[in-house]
Amino acid sequence: MSEAAQRAIYGPARRPARAEWSNDGGASWTPARVGSGKVTPDRTAECRYSASAELVDVPIGRDGINTVSTQIRLWQGLAGARMDPVWIPAGVYVVDRVRRTRRGAQCELLGREDAIRTAAFPKARQIGPDTAGALVPQLVAEALPNAPVSWQDGVDPGTLVPAFTVDEDRWQALSSGTDNSGTSTGIAAAIGGEVYADARGVITMAPVPTLTDPVVWRIPHGVAVVGTPSEEQTAEGLANVWAISGDGGDGSEAVGPVFVWDDDPNSLTYAGPDPIEDPLAPQRLGLTGVRLWVERYSSPLITSTAQAYTVGRAKLADSLGVQSSLSFEAVCHPGLEPGDVVEVEIQPGRWERHIIDSCPYDLGAASMTCTTRTTTRRLM
Repeated sequence: MSEAAQRAIYGPARRPARAEWSNDGGASWTPARVGSGKVTPDRTAECRYSASAELVDVPIGRDGINTVSTQIRLWQGLAGARMDPVWIPAGVYVVDRVRRTRRGAQCELLGREDAIRTAAFPKARQIGPDTAGALVPQLVAEALPNAPVSWQDGVDPGTLVPAFTVDEDRWQALSSGTDNSGTSTGIAAAIGGEVYADARGVITMAPVPTLTDPVVWRIPHGVAVVGTPSEEQTAEGLANVWAISGDGGDGSEAVGPVFVWDDDPNSLTYAGPDPIEDPLAPQRLGLTGVRLWVERYSSPLITSTAQAYTVGRAKLADSLGVQSSLSFEAVCHPGLEPGDVVEVEIQPGRWERHIIDSCPYDLGAASMTCTTRTTTRRLM
């Protein structure tokens, strides 16, 4: 986003919306007017982006909007005084449901992950051995021809993936899941990352976001935050010690287990100096507040100790942040995406760093609701 567009977020601005639809896999696009709509970016959902939108004066059926071949992409515009709109991508979708309205078509939309998820394997398939960078585009292209695949820094497309068998679920083979025997599969999880379709519809392999990532937006109290943020803590899904192993499912040598834990003494979930080799250290050192939450992860796709540590750090980053969440209403920043790191002024003078989990907004609206998570630190 340009500096002018970012300044427009905080002041009076026009916020137009537009859409395009395609029935030929994105080779050509037809513009459409948007009557109303809502975009729901959510990192915890099966599809990173979902939406509902009314498209005005569009046909329905084989040669128009349908639930078989149609893809729709949305944009949120932002224009301050004396400037043309800056168009910000708001997702590329397949149509889950369409209903004719007086003005056109009311569409319920799911992100491109849905096209991959529904393209199950007709029969069990052996995948690999090959690099992740060779396997992922093939699995995606079979479900979404010509769909681009992006690799962010922090995930290695050159990671070797041993042969593994998938019963039917294509998305679980790409992301994370288990087969019918309970064996963990999923290329993204095995390289310490996650996979999703971003706001442009690009299938993205990315590292798990952490609070050390660059801050994309500072949200001051009373300027960007409206009302009083709602804070909540929970132990659900919390783990501060991970044991990671590769089980050598294809006959190769087993890896690990290796152990990764919260080693930050200022963290509320501090697991002690070495919970594996010296579990009595907290008692000896008077660290009475130390408590362990231990989880294990094993996958035949993990073939080296270094890879196991990468997976462990990703699992730890994801399982520490769920314990403290924040919900707040802010001015609408359509460039914000799930997984982004923001700094929020919870109270005057009290800033906290958070990871965006969801940030839904109505197209054209001036405000949005954000749900975030962070780790809790001890009071110093």
